[in-house]
Amino acid sequence: MSDTKYCVGFTLIPGIGRARFSKLEQHFGGLERAWHASAAELEMAGLDQRSVEAIVAMRPKISLDAEMEKLDRYKVTVLTLKDKAYPSRLKEIYDPPPVLYVRGCFTLDDDWPVAVVGSRRPTYYGREVTEQIVGDLARNRITIVSGLAKGIDATAHRAALDAGGWSIAVFGCGLDTVYPRDHVKLAREVMEHGALVSEFPLGASPRRENFPLRNRIMSGLSLGVVVIEAGETSGALITAGLALEQNREVFAVPGSVLSAVSRGTNRLIQEGAKLVRGANDILEELNLTMAVQHVEAKETVPATDTETRILRILRDLSPEPTHIDEVGRQSNLPIAAVSSTLAMMELKGMVKQVGGMNYIVARETREDYRVKVE
Repeated sequence: MSDTKYCVGFTLIPGIGRARFSKLEQHFGGLERAWHASAAELEMAGLDQRSVEAIVAMRPKISLDAEMEKLDRYKVTVLTLKDKAYPSRLKEIYDPPPVLYVRGCFTLDDDWPVAVVGSRRPTYYGREVTEQIVGDLARNRITIVSGLAKGIDATAHRAALDAGGWSIAVFGCGLDTVYPRDHVKLAREVMEHGALVSEFPLGASPRRENFPLRNRIMSGLSLGVVVIEAGETSGALITAGLALEQNREVFAVPGSVLSAVSRGTNRLIQEGAKLVRGANDILEELNLTMAVQHVEAKETVPATDTETRILRILRDLSPEPTHIDEVGRQSNLPIAAVSSTLAMMELKGMVKQVGGMNYIVARETREDYRVKVE
C-alpha cells in the first residue's frame, strides 16, 4: 500500500509516465525513496532536467494521504503494474500505464473484451448496426470496451447494458469527472455493470491530448477493435492504428461509398481489416464461437455441499433415472431440501427431470470445486 501511495503521487506530476516510472523504480528500488529524493539524486536516476524540476516543484503541494482519502471516498481502486489484478493484456503493450484508476468490477482477464469505436455523429444506419452487433456480442458474454463519447461509443455501452452484458468505459480524464456531462447516468450504469477506467488521477480534466492516450488503453485491454462509421480523420482510426501496433485484430463495418462517415471504415477494409456483417464474423475471427458454452460449463459447478452430495448420488446411479425419494434416502436430507435443490440444479442445467419426479445428470460438472456457504 505504501508504494501505491507514491505511485499515485507521481501520476499527479505532469510528464512522469511509464519510462520515467521505470527509471525511478530501477534506480531507487521503490517509489517511496524516489519521492523523497533530492534533485541531484533524481538526475542520477536518469531523469531530464525538466522532469526533475517538475517533481521538486510539485511534491510540496501534494498531500499523499489526502489523495488516498479522496480515492477511498470515490471508491476508486488503484492498480499498478506490479498488482496481480492489473490486466495482463494491457501489460503486453509498448507503453502500459504505470497506474490504472478503476471504479466498478474489473475482471477482464476472465472475460472476452472487444473495443467498439466510431463516429461521434453516426447516421441512423451506424446506430442500428451498433445496437445489433454489440447486443449480439454482449449476449455471447463479450465485454464491450469503449470511451463513453457521444455517438457510437455511447450507443455501444447502452446496447451492451440493454442486452444484460458488461461494459468498460475508458476515460480521458479523472474518474471524478464524467465527459461529456450528458453521460453521467450512463457512466453510473456502466460502473454498476462493469467498470470505469482511467490512467489519469482524480482532478485531471478532459484535455484534447488525453484522448489518444485513452485510445491505446481501449485497444490494449481488448482482443480486437471494431470500427463502426469513421470519417477520414476520425479518432476511431487512431484506435484502429494502435490496435494494429499492439497486435490486436481490427474489424470494420462497411458503409455507403457516398457516406462521409464511412470513408474511414471502408478504407480500413481496403487495407486488410476484417469486414464485419454481424457479431458472428467477430466471434469466428477471435475463436470465441464457443464462449457461451464455456461460460455455461463453468456455471454448472456445484455451488453448495448439498448440490455436490445430490450430484454424486445421481452420478453413482447413472444412467438410470433416480426418484426424488431415493435421492432423499441416500442423502439423508429432508425431502423439502432435496426438492428445492433439485429445482435449482435443473434451472442451472445440471440435472434433468425425465418424468414422475425422476432425475438424471444433464451434463458433466466439476464436483471438485465447491463454494463454501456460510
